[in-house]
Amino acid sequence: MVRKLIFTFVGMSFLLPPLSHAGSFGKDDPSGIPGQWYVGTKPSYVSPSNYPILFIHGLNSSSNTWWNENNMYDTAYQNGYETVFIDLYPTKNMWDNGKLLAEKIHEMYDYFGKKLVIVSHSKGGIDAQSALVHYGAFPYVERVITLSAPHYGSQLADLAYSSWAEWLSGIIGSKNDATYSLQTGYMNYFRSQTDQHANVHRNSFYTLGGTKWGDFGTSLYWGGLYLSGYGPNDGAVTVNSSKLTYGTELTVGEWNHTTIKEGTSTFHLFKPYLNDLDVAAAISPQAEDEAAAAFNELASYTRGGEYTTKQQESFVVEEGVKEITMNWISSVPVTELSLKDPTNKSYASFTIEKDATGYFSNAYHHSLSIKNPQAGQWSINAESDQLAHYLLNITFDSPLHENLKIDLTDNNIKLKAKDYSLQIKSTMTIEYYKDGKLKMGNIMIKEEQDGSFKLPKIGEGVYNITIDMTGILNKQRFQRTMIKTVYIDAKGQVHFYQ
Repeated sequence: MVRKLIFTFVGMSFLLPPLSHAGSFGKDDPSGIPGQWYVGTKPSYVSPSNYPILFIHGLNSSSNTWWNENNMYDTAYQNGYETVFIDLYPTKNMWDNGKLLAEKIHEMYDYFGKKLVIVSHSKGGIDAQSALVHYGAFPYVERVITLSAPHYGSQLADLAYSSWAEWLSGIIGSKNDATYSLQTGYMNYFRSQTDQHANVHRNSFYTLGGTKWGDFGTSLYWGGLYLSGYGPNDGAVTVNSSKLTYGTELTVGEWNHTTIKEGTSTFHLFKPYLNDLDVAAAISPQAEDEAAAAFNELASYTRGGEYTTKQQESFVVEEGVKEITMNWISSVPVTELSLKDPTNKSYASFTIEKDATGYFSNAYHHSLSIKNPQAGQWSINAESDQLAHYLLNITFDSPLHENLKIDLTDNNIKLKAKDYSLQIKSTMTIEYYKDGKLKMGNIMIKEEQDGSFKLPKIGEGVYNITIDMTGILNKQRFQRTMIKTVYIDAKGQVHFYQ
């Protein structure tokens, strides 16, 4: 079957040469220029009840995500739907993209002469809601389907802006307006500005979420493991964040953050919501039941920095740990990397993969997992023949987590332990950002006598909080790191994700 795309921008249309299939455009790939939009080949028959589908990409992506190594465009064509694709700013926030998208949605409505149904992946769902609610595009859209959109942000964005990650994230470019806006504290602020808006219920939202991480050694596996302390997730976004309280959750399935946007994976599930006839006849969707479980955000140890030739880091493993997974995220592939246990046994069989989570784009993940690790102090030695920036993350599968809990109120953070014999010493550091710019870094907060930390109110903006802790339980040392963000608005109100 022959496909082509029509390039449509600034009121003009250009036909591309015919292509062999929808998934490969080669030298005729769209340019990726923000604001340009492209109309897919019109099927030979389009039902009058079918709405054209507008596909919106996510973080650090572009329109070709829907056909390069993806059959979503082809699947929509085969099912008789007109399609349109747009390139937004890959690294800008929902306000900039929402404003641009609203203008282009109006143009698309004029082109097709009917409303659109939006199918969006990841941050594209946030950009779409911003366009509809805040920039007035709601009259031109019938409904919105979001595929693993971080409606409440992602803790991976929190990590990217943390004090330990700034060595790496600044140099690889992951500190940008988009990642900044996806921090959980900022997204809680966005929800406060959006969910009570007069336009919020003008369009229906349908959501899908994923629970697969990908194969071991992939960045989505590490992302899934890191996020597992916050609940089921797809390697980049948790299931809870993919939902909207006033939206309809179609289903939660075994997809990772990449496969959830593939045509063969999910098109058949949201197809009934692409026209009014099927919606009227559709059976009420049922999301998969999630097994009740206790999730703990204190399951990791994090460090970061830079080095020119060699670098060593160490960490402690307590008794009873079932497994540790190490991820050395670096700006360059490491020349040599080795891990040594307390008996001096060496491990060097790391898997290496470039980032696919979107939050550390252009970084390299070096991963290794060890079951039943020896208790005591471990060391990591890295070598590079060029300047390297790195972020080390150790994830623990440990019964210790049942003992620990973080409580966060408006201006007070406290670590609680169920076992009173647990001795903990903590330090808290804040990176304060306003409008995406670092205003004050490495702010040390004094621990109160009751073990709590009081959040300073320096001004409006994001407060990225890092708590490093060391402790002793049953004469065994342990180490953990907790990273969380809050947003304080112009009125002094504190916004955070619970």
